[in-house]
Amino acid sequence: MVVAVAVVRSRDLFAAAMLFAIYSLLSAALFTVLDAGDVALTEAAVGAGISTILVLSVLALARRYEHPVKSHNWLALATVLVTGAALIYATLDLPEFGAPDNPAQVHVGPYYTEQSYPDMGVPNMVAAVLASYRSIDTMGEAFVILVAGIGVFALLKMPPAIGRRKQNPPRTDRTREKGS
Repeated sequence: MVVAVAVVRSRDLFAAAMLFAIYSLLSAALFTVLDAGDVALTEAAVGAGISTILVLSVLALARRYEHPVKSHNWLALATVLVTGAALIYATLDLPEFGAPDNPAQVHVGPYYTEQSYPDMGVPNMVAAVLASYRSIDTMGEAFVILVAGIGVFALLKMPPAIGRRKQNPPRTDRTREKGS
């Protein structure tokens, strides 16, 4: 929470990018503690690595400091508060974290554990689940990452319009004579 608040309060965009990288590494550490090694590795590589490099490359084209806001956007604040309250309300309906009678641990988890090798013939259960049972979902995630990468590449290829002024054409000998 401290890092997230620091990101929001920072007007230095370089510092905000570095704080985002720290937040991503902390999230990867949390996933590691929760025994989600594959998610932790992905978060560290994509969240802290690739996205930080992309943000820093965009900052090379933009100004480093954000201009202070003269007035607050109360509609945006109200939207964020209502959305946050709705999300917190939705979490109240979730089963308790780690409870042995959760639907994922009663129905899906045991099936994957018992049937992944007989169904797929792959000894690695994570690979069997991602490549077979959830292959359409994994393909969708890969498609989203591909489209995001193409979008970032397209944005980086655009010439920066901020701060550019039209330059006067260079003066030739003929224009000097006419202007004198």
